[in-house]
Amino acid sequence: MDEASPSSDPRPAEAPAPLTPPHPVLAASLAFGLFVSVGAVTQLLNPAFGVWFTEVFLFLGLAWIMVRRSGYRPAAYVGLTPFLGAPTLFGFLLGVANFVAVVVPVQFLAQRVAPAWLREMFDASRLFEGQSPVELALLLGGVSVAAPLCEEVFFRGLFQRSLTPPAPASPWRALIISSVVFSAFHLDPVGFLARAELGLLFGWLFWRTGSLWPGIAAHAANNIVSSALFLIATHSGLAKDGAPDDVTDWRAVLGLALVGWTALLGLRAASRHFPSVWGRGSPPGDEEVRATKPVPLFALQLLPWVTAATLSLVGLGLVDGRGVSLSVYDVQHPVDPLPKDADPALQAERKAMRQLREAVRKGEVPMEAYEEERLRQSEAYGPGKGKGKLKAKSKSKPEIRL
Repeated sequence: MDEASPSSDPRPAEAPAPLTPPHPVLAASLAFGLFVSVGAVTQLLNPAFGVWFTEVFLFLGLAWIMVRRSGYRPAAYVGLTPFLGAPTLFGFLLGVANFVAVVVPVQFLAQRVAPAWLREMFDASRLFEGQSPVELALLLGGVSVAAPLCEEVFFRGLFQRSLTPPAPASPWRALIISSVVFSAFHLDPVGFLARAELGLLFGWLFWRTGSLWPGIAAHAANNIVSSALFLIATHSGLAKDGAPDDVTDWRAVLGLALVGWTALLGLRAASRHFPSVWGRGSPPGDEEVRATKPVPLFALQLLPWVTAATLSLVGLGLVDGRGVSLSVYDVQHPVDPLPKDADPALQAERKAMRQLREAVRKGEVPMEAYEEERLRQSEAYGPGKGKGKLKAKSKSKPEIRL
């Protein structure tokens, strides 16, 4: 009687166990907790450093670890691979057109409706004040490069994808939820609607093309254009006291919107002639992005991210130790921001304090000189102390700040 070959096995090979996507609620909760704690502290110590630290180590790092822990290849799962040139270019052009057609009018209306105190409280342009040329370049790089890449990996690549049900179910519930969460993370009620619309656009591009790069490009285009307009307005004097009324003229906004919508219609027509701008058409399935190697120990996954974050903080202390000390002192002795049309004497006083701070930071003046002046102004104009003194003399028209 013939014996069966020892290598033969009549049992079929077992299929790999199905993977479970990262839990979106857990991801959002962890990210928000880290953002308002670690992220906020680093941005208080040094805004330029803090922006990069928050984007790279909180949004990108957290997403990367959670996706890998779930058994997927992170770059493939979130849509970073493969890179698609035509859809990315299309996304960038769409981001520019959408900024002019939708974001500018929506933000204009939001600032018209919002009270002055709310606009002042959430004036993001203050982030650029008092920055050295190197820090300004780092800030612009963080806003134009780090934020689009890292935020899209987290909010679209992880959060939205984990919420999206398999086809043929509609993805719109996931798109709406992810866009609302994306906007809420910015902690800016004045810009909430504009950012929610942007989140819908970025999420739709991810779902429609199957790649994260068109959304990253659209996100970068939006931030680049808004930053460029802010810098042009600042250096031309349009954003300062005495700005002409046509800075926020509704007719100018309407004209820009018409130009933007014309561009959007042109891009829509172009997409019909060049269908390659839509990429593969949908994100890859879970099995396509399954990792071939076993999931490493959590400590081994966490170690390189924690090490790099720690080294970057040490580097900040070595490079800008005096600046960090000044920032800590500023937090301990706050002063209310000046209205844009505050009394010229107060503006000169505040400018002199900023110049003194810069001299101390460079080591040209002892730290005590700044601490004494900061304490004096904090006692005079600290929160709730100088309301009457800082009141604007007349109502100024709101500017478009994005």
